Amino acid sequence: MRLTIVVGMTAGGVGMHVRSLVERLGGLGIEVGVVGPAETQERFDFTGAGARFAPVRIGSAPNPPADLAAVRGLRRAFRGTDVVHAHGFRAAALSGLALGRRRPGRVPLLATWHNAVLATGPKRVLIGRLERLAARRADVTLGVSSDLVARARELGAPDVRLAPVAAPRVQPAKRDAAAVRAELGAGERPLLLAVNRLAEQKGLDVLLAAAKRWRELTTSPLVVVAGDGPLEDELNRAITWDDLPVRLLGRRSDIPDLLGAADVYVLTSVWEGRPLVIQEAMQVGLPVVATAAGGVPELVGDGAQVVPVGDVTAVVEAVTALLDDPVRRSELGERGRRHAATWPDEDDNARLVAGLCRDLAGR
Repeated sequence: MRLTIVVGMTAGGVGMHVRSLVERLGGLGIEVGVVGPAETQERFDFTGAGARFAPVRIGSAPNPPADLAAVRGLRRAFRGTDVVHAHGFRAAALSGLALGRRRPGRVPLLATWHNAVLATGPKRVLIGRLERLAARRADVTLGVSSDLVARARELGAPDVRLAPVAAPRVQPAKRDAAAVRAELGAGERPLLLAVNRLAEQKGLDVLLAAAKRWRELTTSPLVVVAGDGPLEDELNRAITWDDLPVRLLGRRSDIPDLLGAADVYVLTSVWEGRPLVIQEAMQVGLPVVATAAGGVPELVGDGAQVVPVGDVTAVVEAVTALLDDPVRRSELGERGRRHAATWPDEDDNARLVAGLCRDLAGR
């Protein structure tokens, strides 16, 4: 059976998930092709995992001429495929346009929604139309969190299911924690870690506001943020202006080392589906403080300290309480580790997708 996976521009979790599926679906009897931007292939090397690849540029924002070209490219790429699996609502919408309305004999469309739409104003209206189209043209829609499942149903998706995306197992740290802390300039100070794309969705204004207050502690923590993105220059200016104990590290390939060196992981996002790095932090027993954004509460259960979205004081107090109490910090990390052991893994994800593809192809 031939499956074509469609993915847009991505720098993180979505691309990692697609790569994971490609690595496993071949062993389940499915021949996989991937369609998407050349940059995404360069970053995640789907061909190295065994997939065919066809370049089609699927941007992150509506662009009618580019989207029309993408639809044409998708139609060519879909020739001879048995099922299409699109990741993200834009990939799903453009795939739906390429395939046409649901009808007998049409190639089935499976869509996985990884993110909520956060745009406002006229842009929100346009994106909302694409979101509705994505919902209605997919035969089956998978949401990585319950709020995405509810949203797809609200928009008229005919068959919607919850399908949590698993993080890869964290590789052992390669360097000693003390060496990593020395490189970062933490010394004996507490070290707080965030791994984020530097974008509005991640609520980094809240993290910087919290850092300003942590600066007043007797032993102020150092906050390090791994990742890049459009807000990098703006955040650096704010850090310099307020002389904040924050370092932007850029994109890093040594996340296991950073997780092993940190005292607390902090997530201040406005919205998240099922963030992979939270899963990684909890797997290794790093205590987590996270905002109740999207699918975060259902992901972490009692294995993390959850605070309201946008509440700087709650973030400050939750982190400070953990830094002041090593026993409490250790207990939270261990609860997180135990909870992480209950999650589905990457093999479970692949088996789910393989089963759905066979069901759809047999309709």
